[in-house]
Amino acid sequence: MRCITNCRLLRPAARPTTAVVALAWVLTWTTLLSPLYAAEAPPPSVAEIRIVEAGGASGESIDKGYIEPFTRKTGIRVVHESPSGLGKLRAMVQSGNVSATLVEIADAAVEQAKALNLLEPLDWTLIDPLPVFPEAKDPYALGYQYFSTVMVWRKDAKPLSGWKDFWNARDFPGKRSLPDIPYYALPIALLADGVAPNEMYPIDIDRAFRSLDRIKDEVVVWWKAGAQPVQLLDDNEIQYAAAWSGRVVSDAGVGYSFNEGLLTIGFFAVPRGIDAARKRAAMQLLHEMTVPENQAVAAGVIPYTGDSPNLEALLPADRLGEFPTTEQNRCKQVLADGKWWFDHAEEVERRWQEFKLGL
Repeated sequence: MRCITNCRLLRPAARPTTAVVALAWVLTWTTLLSPLYAAEAPPPSVAEIRIVEAGGASGESIDKGYIEPFTRKTGIRVVHESPSGLGKLRAMVQSGNVSATLVEIADAAVEQAKALNLLEPLDWTLIDPLPVFPEAKDPYALGYQYFSTVMVWRKDAKPLSGWKDFWNARDFPGKRSLPDIPYYALPIALLADGVAPNEMYPIDIDRAFRSLDRIKDEVVVWWKAGAQPVQLLDDNEIQYAAAWSGRVVSDAGVGYSFNEGLLTIGFFAVPRGIDAARKRAAMQLLHEMTVPENQAVAAGVIPYTGDSPNLEALLPADRLGEFPTTEQNRCKQVLADGKWWFDHAEEVERRWQEFKLGL
């Protein structure tokens, strides 16, 4: 079915189960607060703030796309620290030494950070965002970057059309690599087993592991780092893999497809306990992350996309197939349900370790 402009992303459909409320991923967002400083004088400005982010090309894209315009407007310098993660956030807040103004964390980590009371609520009046995709707007975090996990194959191997083909080693012979990360592996296994994208959540854990049992003998590497599957493909050690799209779209030696891809959002959040001046600066920097022109600059550094529905018109027309949220790719994918992963983290990890013992 052809994807149309502003189409709804394939996402979990509601199910008649007592866990529906806990498993809902998309909420109806509301304006949280009136301006924090409306009834008082603005807090003093700051000369410098620190952010914690993933590093690498992603960090460079943040610098070029968002920090440079922020510094031009405010005069505030931004210092980078990487890598990021929930552990760093938790250590800062619980020690009372909150050195960072913004911390990059994944979707499920946002839910855990909220449960642990590690985050400041965002002031959306101060952020004054331009239009963004609704799932990017959490009361405690802004989804600033979308990336995809996609099926990939060597150009001299038989192309895949879906994860069912990946599971079909008879008709698509070759060695395979899948992530040693259940967050990606379980949804892929269910898609291969015939689960419709809009029925992915709540995940049927038993069914996912039964599906993985059928492919495990064909998987020679369970990768932990995003560079691994691409290197293995380039070296012809494997012929098929699941990989992050930003790692493969510019590799002339591989083919890839966003069909049945897994769409994930990276978020920025404010650690609980920062002072008013730095929180105000954080809101200003988050605003820059909603500007489509800034997002286009960031996408020129790494082929991931920001949260603006108006970004596509600013991307190179001959490269639209490379980006996760363009019209031709967004509707083919499944958006992760961070709340489900948070609620089932312990069970999934236990089952994953048991599965790995049998490899």
